[in-house]
Amino acid sequence: MSYETVEYSVAENIGWIRLNRPDNGNALNEQMALDLMDVAWKCAHDDNVRVVVLTSNGKAFSFGGDLNSFVAQGENLAQHLKDVTVSLHEAIIRFVKMKKPVLVAVNGTAAGAGMSLSMMGDFVIATKNSKFTMAYTNIGLTPDGSGSYFLPRIVGARRAIELTLTDRILSADEAQDWGIVNKVVSEENFSSEVEQLANQLAAGPIHAYGEAKSLIYNSFDETLESQLSNESSSIAKMITQPEAKEGIAAFLEKRKPNFKDV
Repeated sequence: MSYETVEYSVAENIGWIRLNRPDNGNALNEQMALDLMDVAWKCAHDDNVRVVVLTSNGKAFSFGGDLNSFVAQGENLAQHLKDVTVSLHEAIIRFVKMKKPVLVAVNGTAAGAGMSLSMMGDFVIATKNSKFTMAYTNIGLTPDGSGSYFLPRIVGARRAIELTLTDRILSADEAQDWGIVNKVVSEENFSSEVEQLANQLAAGPIHAYGEAKSLIYNSFDETLESQLSNESSSIAKMITQPEAKEGIAAFLEKRKPNFKDV
């Protein structure tokens, strides 16, 4: 299936999603929210997809919400924004909850919902020229797209308030220092770095990745005692699975594990 606002393809067990409104700075409108929601479901349920990469075409990752399309709604604006965010938020839930690594490759400015989309990734690689800004309060709005959830968990409440209330622009290097980005690379090496990490993850133990993601994300709602109980249950379950059997055998036999065929 083709999409109006994103490009989607699968190659070598990698699901490639590219925001595809380059003439509009990959700004998010209602159709893009719907497309992301659908493609996230496809990635989650396609066994041939072992890792997902979210990036964009053009010079910007995403300028955030498409204000022109919003204002065109006139008196229906509030309901329209509600509809857009409901679809966008369902997409984000699907990305975060899927039992596969999600790599966000930021190739330019990530503002507003664009910054929120970058933060929901399990891994974030950015080009040296990328910039990050919440970009909400300067136009009298509040965060969406999971920005108010992930930002304080990544940088702490005080820095999250600073970034949200001042709309301070972070360089890629600053974003890495603050923990928003895992790695910053040159534009020349960007594609190869993204592909290298995506291929590495695609060759890994996908079910173990998914269980580990769940443990970490769900830990925010747990006490120490309940989280330790969850860890015990999880590792006991995983030790009986084919991935663990292959991984342990490969370790003992001093060879590289083959997780794709188990």
